[in-house]
Amino acid sequence: MTAVPEVDVPSQAPAAVPTPTPGDPRLARLALNQATVNRWSVPEVIDGCARAGLPAVGLWRDPVVQTGLSKTVRLLRSAGLRVSSHCRGGFLTAPDQPAALDDNRRAIDEAAELGAACLVMVVGGLPQGSRDLVEARERVAAGVAELAPYAAQRGVRLALEPLHPMFCADRAVLSTLGQALDLAEGFSAETVGVVVDTYHVWWDPTVLDQIDRAGARIASFQACDWILPLPADTLLGRGMVGDGYADVAGLRRAVDTTGYTGDIEVEIFNAEIWSADPEEVIATVARRHVQHVVDPTPPDPSSTRGK
Repeated sequence: MTAVPEVDVPSQAPAAVPTPTPGDPRLARLALNQATVNRWSVPEVIDGCARAGLPAVGLWRDPVVQTGLSKTVRLLRSAGLRVSSHCRGGFLTAPDQPAALDDNRRAIDEAAELGAACLVMVVGGLPQGSRDLVEARERVAAGVAELAPYAAQRGVRLALEPLHPMFCADRAVLSTLGQALDLAEGFSAETVGVVVDTYHVWWDPTVLDQIDRAGARIASFQACDWILPLPADTLLGRGMVGDGYADVAGLRRAVDTTGYTGDIEVEIFNAEIWSADPEEVIATVARRHVQHVVDPTPPDPSSTRGK
């Protein structure tokens, strides 16, 4: 089996901490986003999480459709897993707004059937050929206003996810947690919340104030690291927690201070991690979770990043 690369650690060196086993209380809030092991189908990721003792999983729409929504629900119940998030709705800046809204309603229906804690909303970038950010953000606001009553009716929480500014043009015209909150605050916190994704917000000098402001609106906390160098496809630049520059534990403490007790979902897009054995990926995720997220120890100045 091909192990997940451990930065600055010789390939034969033991892991910095033992892999936690099922029943370890430190895993009680750990969720694996399916994208982290994207080679696996829905049944495989559910089975893998259950065997590793992870209590929750974040699912993606296309794999769920391939498996079948009803079958996915049965598998989740059999495994005793909760759904930390359903990915994804959004892209409300699309030229065909009615079609985008219809697709989002289908996503809301799926999230309701899955019992997902939230439907993650990646709101969309600039329409093709446009440079009008103000108009694009107005489209997003109008789309959320259209969808919120339906989401409330179905008992689904929309979770607006701000993305790092480098994705503003093509993926999300909401670039900061403050912008996401400005929009979310027009609706009840039970219906429209926000995602705090460490990869996207770690750099923001106002992020701690905005987390405090968010309070009960935090619908999802996602963890991964900012690593360098960035790959040619910047979408695939996420790293394992502990391999990069983000203060994931500090952000987790800030989020918990607001009263958030939900899942800590690991979502990583990285070609090397995708090519590794998914079993090893989950084991590394669990180790890094206890070492760098829930039970971090003060850094040793003599150590190298990523151990």
